Amino acid sequence: MFLVVVLLFGQEPLVAAPRLATIFGDNMVLQREIELPVWGWADPGDEITVTFAGQIRKAIAGSNGEWNLKLDRMIASGEAREFKVSSSKGKAPIILKNVLVGDVWFCAGQSNMAMSMGDCKSPDDTSTAKFPEIRCVKISNVGSWVQDQDVSTSGWSICAPQTVAGFTAVGFFFAREVHQITRIPIGLIDDDWSGSAIEPWCSRASLDGVSDLDAARKMYESKSADYRKALAERLFAIEQWTEALKQSLAENKELPRSPLPHDPAWPRTDPCTIFNAMVAPLIPYGIKGVLWYQGEGNGTEGGSYFHKMRALIENWRTLWQQGDFPFYFVQLTNFMADNQNPEGGDGYAKIRCAQTEALTLPRTGMAVTIDIGDANEIHAKNKQDVGKRLALWALAKDYGKKDIIFSGPIFKEMKTEGSRIRITFDYIGSGLMVGKKIGREPTIEDVGTKLKRFAIAGEDKKWVWADAIIEKDSVVVSSSQVLVPVAVRYAYSADPEGANLYNKDGLPAVPFRTDNW
Repeated sequence: MFLVVVLLFGQEPLVAAPRLATIFGDNMVLQREIELPVWGWADPGDEITVTFAGQIRKAIAGSNGEWNLKLDRMIASGEAREFKVSSSKGKAPIILKNVLVGDVWFCAGQSNMAMSMGDCKSPDDTSTAKFPEIRCVKISNVGSWVQDQDVSTSGWSICAPQTVAGFTAVGFFFAREVHQITRIPIGLIDDDWSGSAIEPWCSRASLDGVSDLDAARKMYESKSADYRKALAERLFAIEQWTEALKQSLAENKELPRSPLPHDPAWPRTDPCTIFNAMVAPLIPYGIKGVLWYQGEGNGTEGGSYFHKMRALIENWRTLWQQGDFPFYFVQLTNFMADNQNPEGGDGYAKIRCAQTEALTLPRTGMAVTIDIGDANEIHAKNKQDVGKRLALWALAKDYGKKDIIFSGPIFKEMKTEGSRIRITFDYIGSGLMVGKKIGREPTIEDVGTKLKRFAIAGEDKKWVWADAIIEKDSVVVSSSQVLVPVAVRYAYSADPEGANLYNKDGLPAVPFRTDNW
């Protein structure tokens, strides 16, 4: 209610004392090594002073009550310090306690990112989760047709056996891996919505110029126009209510009934609605990068999903004004019945290819999970490997651990050699192998077992299961049924059960297709 009133009648904000954006709180982690934005609201003209880590910075609240400033770059520090915000008008200062400086990762997506440690049934990891320099804040689920000023949060929690059950499991396992190796404090912003498609996470600006988002743009324009019309029809009543509201607040009386129209957003599918309410109000809080686990809500798509990912990634980077920050995402896991048709293409097969294409965007990385899911459960409980595989990208790319192998083999090129096709890969690490992954145990070499889930086709486009063998750093694919092969597919189905090509560092090969049929 407050946010809409400020939006409509911003010349007289209903704030009497300095207020920080809600993302700032006790136990928070501030982003190191950037000019750090800090913002909030106060009486117009109030001079606000922010004091932290030896720095003193000032800002004047504008006519709409907003103020903002930037702190100088800071190095990582696990020292618990006070963060103070005071007013020139003598009002009570805000003092936040136990504030650290480190790296903040924005964890977004749908239910597999939202899945908590408590849902993972991992008692050993919970009982040993004593990491006071890992912190997490949960953003409440809200959708809106207009950009909100602020969010509602759970407050920042310190990682301990008593609190970790509420942490995003993917985020926790990522943070644990990074923190144990780097000793840098890690903050997690847990901002996700179960069942959401990608369109609600896009801003209105990101919808322009992307043909695959035309339908989303038209829906947004139609539904937001309906909401604007409802506001306009009630404008006089809203103005009267605002005056009555001011008087009721001043006299501490019962508040008048609100005439504001109900916001009809359905955030799981309506474009921009999650961005407006759960992302925009957090910008420009300093972050290191984004961890993204979403796609099930768009699971029947193919190439269109790549264009949507590109629009979202590029737009978020533009809005945050922190350059091309890392954007690491999870490729959809194995799920649904095993498909014994060598043609494949069912379930998540096509969207996985679109996710792989997103690796062409700068500073992106992808955790492959086709070997750690559950064909009967979309919310697989093994989030340890998911978080660790994301962490490998970050450790190698952002934390200077150059010796870390961070990706499994990715298709590079194919070459026809008579009745065979030779496939070469990037990211072979220590070499290729036939691997076996059981549960949360490390991948082992499966000596004596043949490669599986390779299919081959000729010009007739008829697919058959193929024989595939490792020859040094490549895989040679053939079939007695296809004498003149032209294309190969690997693990190209919803649940490519038995797919077993790995590098010797234990990371699975990325599913691929060489054709565009």
